[in-house]
Amino acid sequence: MTVSTLFSCSSGNGLQISNASTNLFSDVKPSISLYKSPLFLKPFNKYKNNSVACLNTKGLLVMGHSRSQFLFRSQCSSVEVGNLPITAEPKFQLVDVIESQQFDRDTLDYIFKVALEMESIEKNSSGSKILDGFLMATLFYEPSTRTRLSFESAMKRLGGEVLTTENAREFSSAAKGETLEDTIRTVEGYSDIIVLRHFESGAARRAAATANIPVINAGDGPGQHPTQALLDVYTIGRELGRFDGIKLGLVGDLANGRTVRSLAYLIAKYQDIKIYFVSPDVVKMKDDIKDYLTSKGVEWEESTDLLDVASKCDVIYQTRIQRERFGERIDLYEAARGKYIVDKEVLSVMPRHAVVMHPLPRLDEITLEVDSDPRAAYFRQVKNGLYIRMALLKLLLLG
Repeated sequence: MTVSTLFSCSSGNGLQISNASTNLFSDVKPSISLYKSPLFLKPFNKYKNNSVACLNTKGLLVMGHSRSQFLFRSQCSSVEVGNLPITAEPKFQLVDVIESQQFDRDTLDYIFKVALEMESIEKNSSGSKILDGFLMATLFYEPSTRTRLSFESAMKRLGGEVLTTENAREFSSAAKGETLEDTIRTVEGYSDIIVLRHFESGAARRAAATANIPVINAGDGPGQHPTQALLDVYTIGRELGRFDGIKLGLVGDLANGRTVRSLAYLIAKYQDIKIYFVSPDVVKMKDDIKDYLTSKGVEWEESTDLLDVASKCDVIYQTRIQRERFGERIDLYEAARGKYIVDKEVLSVMPRHAVVMHPLPRLDEITLEVDSDPRAAYFRQVKNGLYIRMALLKLLLLG
């Protein structure tokens, strides 16, 4: 699938950029802007398969063994791709995926456009080999089912290979006292990209500052989970057909939930957003998120009435109360658990177009009877995670 089939662009001399058998741009004359930022600039040494480091309007420029940030621009119209209202402008800037704040709206549009392309690849039984020869290391210090398997499936569906470590906190050299930085320096010698889940907030940023290959934050303690936020916003677009004008209810453990923090940061990129926070007092949304939303002009409101909020929202985003974040204060966990449950009563007041989402795993905060309602989007949400992660791997490793 070529970009030219999705939108119209004004072209100059007519430039085609190809990657394996997939044309990503057609008749696009890009201009280049080089970025130099600690988050977006690092050396590289394993870019394979004739991957493009940088293009200028006169031809191909290969950046040797220095990895540079670059920006493709073309004069394009804003159209609807599939049912996603995105601006079809190939503007992309990414070296690591660390936090939701690093993305702008144009970059999100481009990631989502590539994710749509990945949907077609995944549905093709022959798959793709565009990442043949690349090796991904998944380094997980906390338990994971969906995120780890999603990344590993994404890599394999694009022809790459996987090195995996599960429960690295107990079954790696971290148990012997090795620092995260030393582990990253070791693992990057075996792989081309690292997917990291860690129990400490800020661990992904430390890893990215150390590594000479791309690092993806797959969740860092109570900090952030940016790829989950990307798939969440992508799901909202796929389900509702728009990103602007969304009323979003965030429910459950808002103090410890890295998914809701990342989603709040990311949804703030869009216009006319209103967020409702519904949670027990002990796990209310922290002030840093509220202050950020206020600084971006995003309206937010705290409520204790889930039925009232559900009647107003386009999206109810339910989360579990995270027992593992309470330490020995089990009394606080028990007091918070079960206070807000999405069930048939909640469904009965929700608008017909609205959807229920959940990052999973679920305990009892969404009853099983909700699963059969077409507004239950959480398993479709899981599938969208595969497409987003396929897109990120492709973009990080090949551009």
